[in-house]
Amino acid sequence: MLKQTQQQKLLQKLSPQQIQLMKLLQVPTVNLEERIKEELEENPALEYGEEAGEDEFKEQEEYEAPAEEDEFEPDGSENEYDNIDISEYVSEGDDDVADYKLRDDNYPDPDESNKTIPIRVETSFHEHLLSQLGMLELDDHQNAIAEHIIGSIDDDGYLRREISSMVDDLSFSQNIDTTEEEINILIKKIQDFDPAGVCATDLKECLLLQLKRKPQDDPGVHYAYLILENYFDEFTKKHYEKIQKALGLTDEGLKEAITQIIRLTPKPGGNFATLNKAESYVLPDFFILNNAGKLELTLNSRNAPDLRISGGYREMLKEYDRGDKKDKRQKEAVLFIKQKIDAAKWFIDAIKQRQHTLLSTMESIMDYQREFFLTGDETTMKPMILKDIADRTQLDISTVSRVANSKYVQTEFGTFKLKFFFSESLSTDSGEEVSTREVKKILSDLIEAENKRKPLSDENLTKMLQDKGYNIARRTVAKYREQLNIPVARLRKEL
Repeated sequence: MLKQTQQQKLLQKLSPQQIQLMKLLQVPTVNLEERIKEELEENPALEYGEEAGEDEFKEQEEYEAPAEEDEFEPDGSENEYDNIDISEYVSEGDDDVADYKLRDDNYPDPDESNKTIPIRVETSFHEHLLSQLGMLELDDHQNAIAEHIIGSIDDDGYLRREISSMVDDLSFSQNIDTTEEEINILIKKIQDFDPAGVCATDLKECLLLQLKRKPQDDPGVHYAYLILENYFDEFTKKHYEKIQKALGLTDEGLKEAITQIIRLTPKPGGNFATLNKAESYVLPDFFILNNAGKLELTLNSRNAPDLRISGGYREMLKEYDRGDKKDKRQKEAVLFIKQKIDAAKWFIDAIKQRQHTLLSTMESIMDYQREFFLTGDETTMKPMILKDIADRTQLDISTVSRVANSKYVQTEFGTFKLKFFFSESLSTDSGEEVSTREVKKILSDLIEAENKRKPLSDENLTKMLQDKGYNIARRTVAKYREQLNIPVARLRKEL
């Protein structure tokens, strides 16, 4: 039996403007200029200008989202064009002095030098290898295969693709017939390129290739080669006694051979690895200054760009308002201009909202971790999670997370990622809650001060932390040690 019913549902939907605002919030300062340039290219009604220019389009304090795009789409009816109201766009600021009259072209803008980020000129790893390819005497067929081999080398400098797969790739993608033997011959030639160890298939081969370039009459190099060639597994596990007994080495001889190996590069392509701009250049989003015990927080000026609505677009609306004859084409143009102006006003407001959110969040973090910003001592840091800051700022946890992501703060003790200040809590014997970062710092100090000939085991480290009053289990110590990228005791042992 069919029947109709009515029911109410509560749905939460994000408007396109809200989504864009969230995306804008998580953009780091180093990429903000690019995002603004994109908006300037897409919207001709938006331009750089002085603060005074914003008074031409005064808005309410609370942001009101512009009407949906469908409202700006003309339907062709006379009503559509007769109801155009542009009074709010042309009535304000008529007596403002033109922007160009306030500028002196004979003097440069003092902030002009701060509007560009220096970009280093660098040669990529693969470009470096291809430049050496020209020194080999190869025909076109061999050169094409060699280029494919170089293109298959990863950023660490290793050739991890199967030779048979490369034969198939060349056959199907470039119509080049070759054999595994021919590819192996060219691989041997490329392995002679700089940096040493390039085009190896694994770590063992990479290190051996580097040792081959060292003087073979050096006893340390000779025994280092034998260790890697015949006792690689024992070396990686630091079973030095087995190696020493098998090769009949003295303590000094073993130490010299291992010193030769330690000096080798496990990732020959590492020095050429290209990072993206946000990772290559750390541009602080915030600055915290200790002024006689009073912390002062400032936002990087790049987060506060000088944007305004285009005066040319406003002038076009004035011309339309003054004219008597308003045909359909003119009215369509006015609807387009209004849409672009509303979008520009929204973007300016979104940038201001971004500044406000960044400052309020960082101010709460600064107040919460005040002792650290005054002393720089990690052991003074309090346990802090996203919810703690969200409760203080009255922001959603996801918003705080977006602010903390990819943002940096510069202090007198160094530049830190905002995520650095967030940590879980751990109880002490007295019941006090302390930051896990404090425990990690103490753990790191204990390992750094240990006797490297007899490094501390996780059991010993656990006992030492418990003696200091921290209720911590051995598995937790092992977890923190791994998070600090510190190997187990046996691998920390030195001769």
